[in-house]
Amino acid sequence: MSTLTHAGVGAAADPTRAVAQPFMNPYLAGFLLGLVLLATYAVTGRGLGATAGFAALATWLAGFAGVEHLQASVVHMKYWNEGAPLLNWTLFLLVGALVGAALSGWQARRFSFTTERGPRITDRQRLVLAFVGGFIAAYGAKLAKGCTSGQALTGASALNVSGLVFLGAVFLAAFVVAQLVRKEWL
Repeated sequence: MSTLTHAGVGAAADPTRAVAQPFMNPYLAGFLLGLVLLATYAVTGRGLGATAGFAALATWLAGFAGVEHLQASVVHMKYWNEGAPLLNWTLFLLVGALVGAALSGWQARRFSFTTERGPRITDRQRLVLAFVGGFIAAYGAKLAKGCTSGQALTGASALNVSGLVFLGAVFLAAFVVAQLVRKEWL
């Protein structure tokens, strides 16, 4: 007998654990994300992206070392000169996404602290690879002066050539990499 677990994969039934709710329809989720993006344009005059929230947090933390440390970075000085860096709306967006994801997982009975991995890799290896991948993505976002979520969501929704090319490159790269690492997950 099998049931849905927190990862949404069939597994042996655990009588002590409630059955998880089914995942949301991806088309409905995409439509709702589009409405959020439209509302963001209407309210703020710009699209979604996470880089500014992290930059505001980094500016606030760097401020403890003194303003002279901030002057070396144009990005940090931008947030410092705008007033309190922690009042940047994209920082609230990040916090809201984290809290919303936690509440959604809890409500759907999927909330748990686990390391998702394949059978041929250890938890430690998976976490190291995730950290390395995250660092590469963050470094690339810094080089590009923006994040992938902003480029994909905002750029593609505005039909910018760069956003559309980026999305195509992401899907192509994901397909190729998935073929290379699929043995780790099966």
